[in-house]
Amino acid sequence: MSFSIAGKTAIVTGAASGIGLAVARHFAGHGANVMFADLDEKRLIKEVGENQEDSNVRFFAGDLREKLTIANLLSATIDAFDSIDILVNGCRQVATSDTLDPEDDTLETMLAQNLKTSLRLSQYVAKRMIKQADGREEGQVGSIVNLSSIASSRLHPDLLAFSVSTAAVDQMTRSLALSLAPHRIRVNAVAFGSVMSASLQEALKENPEYRAEIEKNTPLGRVAAASELADAIQYLASEGSGFMTGQILTLDGGRTLVDPVAAARH
Repeated sequence: MSFSIAGKTAIVTGAASGIGLAVARHFAGHGANVMFADLDEKRLIKEVGENQEDSNVRFFAGDLREKLTIANLLSATIDAFDSIDILVNGCRQVATSDTLDPEDDTLETMLAQNLKTSLRLSQYVAKRMIKQADGREEGQVGSIVNLSSIASSRLHPDLLAFSVSTAAVDQMTRSLALSLAPHRIRVNAVAFGSVMSASLQEALKENPEYRAEIEKNTPLGRVAAASELADAIQYLASEGSGFMTGQILTLDGGRTLVDPVAAARH
């Protein structure tokens, strides 16, 4: 079974920086046509360049929390590449929240950014995938990959809103997988631990000692490179995982295997 994505068309959101950018570059480097989507137009131009007519990459800048923006993203992708085969919902936000403050609206922000945007975009893309597969009776019609986190099950007192939003992403993944299975569209997610994302880079700048703490609590003893996450996402997007749907693939260096109480004794 092939893990190739060459010739496929992918939309990758959050593609101006961090993990989203790493995934989009990885896909383009492996022969896929890639639409880099993000709110930050200046960063997209810097990373992708303004002249892309002869390449397999394009970029789209806009606020994907807006329905019209999502419709325009799909139109731009179809105009450039004629079809959509893969969606990677890489646009995510991490923020701390005050568990005891009823006025703290971080949960609403996290749900809007991490859940609702991905859900709505997945719905629009799935409809397009179904339409373009009309009359094709065999093979994968499309693949959707969501980015989740081990924070959905391994909790931190300052990350209530983020943890709830990632748990919701996991359930959305399973629900969409069940609904879209009859249309041969697969939906999976990667729940990752400490990967060198933009948010982790910022955290390490503020607190360099945090890296040693991560490594101590990760059985493999290191922080993952964004390219390792991109490899896992390629696997889920390719037909090599063709009988896999509704699954949350954990990429955490073994961190969720550790009992924190037992670890504290050593």
